[in-house]
Amino acid sequence: MAATAADPETGLLTERLRLRPLGEEDAAPLHRLINDWEVARNLGPVPFPYQLENLATWIGRTAADREADRAFHFCITGREEEHPIGVIGLTRTERGTGRIGYWVGRRYWGHGVAGEALARVTSWALGTLGLDRLIAYVADDNAASMRVLEKEGFRFTHEAEHDFASRGGAFPVRWFALTRADRMAASGHGRAAPGLATLGDERKLLLVAAVALIDGDGRVLLARRPEGKALAGLWEFPGGKVQPGETPEAALIRELKEELGIDVSASCLGPFTFASHAYEKFHLMMPLYLCRRWQGTPTPLEGQALAWVRPNKLADYPMPPADIPLVAMLRDWL
Repeated sequence: MAATAADPETGLLTERLRLRPLGEEDAAPLHRLINDWEVARNLGPVPFPYQLENLATWIGRTAADREADRAFHFCITGREEEHPIGVIGLTRTERGTGRIGYWVGRRYWGHGVAGEALARVTSWALGTLGLDRLIAYVADDNAASMRVLEKEGFRFTHEAEHDFASRGGAFPVRWFALTRADRMAASGHGRAAPGLATLGDERKLLLVAAVALIDGDGRVLLARRPEGKALAGLWEFPGGKVQPGETPEAALIRELKEELGIDVSASCLGPFTFASHAYEKFHLMMPLYLCRRWQGTPTPLEGQALAWVRPNKLADYPMPPADIPLVAMLRDWL
């Protein structure tokens, strides 16, 4: 389930910014920005003054970290003007968790650069890397950075101390966290409160059709929702919304052609079971079909990742709440 890093050529793009891997040519311009007491004082591992050769050595290590899937550091630049503005990075700390850190040169403060970069990396981490929890710490006197985190949905978790090289030792910090569940709730995909579904409930009913494609080895195809979609980073059975006037079978035939480039006939779709799940803002009804015959090779046409999974390994893949009950039934049947 390992994910690849950002495209080394284009990096991650926002409306105004490009976040690209660091290169040796970035050392001098970044040094002019970071060797500033007002910047360095907020960065735990950065001493002050900061020697250029030490920064260059660190930049050299970032390529190996990225290749080993340990950490991903990006140089923040403008989309049109490629001069460095700052750095943002994400380091894997434990299974499913990543720690984010960022800084921006003082001349660029107050322009929303840090927030725009943080939003992009957060979306990428949850959607493409498939992380479930992001954390960050902020010096207790860095109110501006706290506001950046809170605006992106990070919640304060606890206070502690952290070593700051520039300050000569431990200094109070505040830790913040953002979970996939937080992001799901914000998008209306959080689980409804018990008892919320009552007669007269005004949440709309959403009909979605899904299929378990089963290959000759008995493996099941899962697709990971790509960045930019609701529930990005979670794995699911291929399928999609049933449009007005469509049957579930017709919707699956259309979706499988659009998403995977394969042709399926209605006679090859066997009804298996269904999911009925109350999300916070809508109720999902999802029939699940089984299919062992199709024409073509499943190909990710919408930026999603694909995985052929043994039935006893399906539970290892994080899924939307509505899909989870289907796994045990499918595993027992196969």
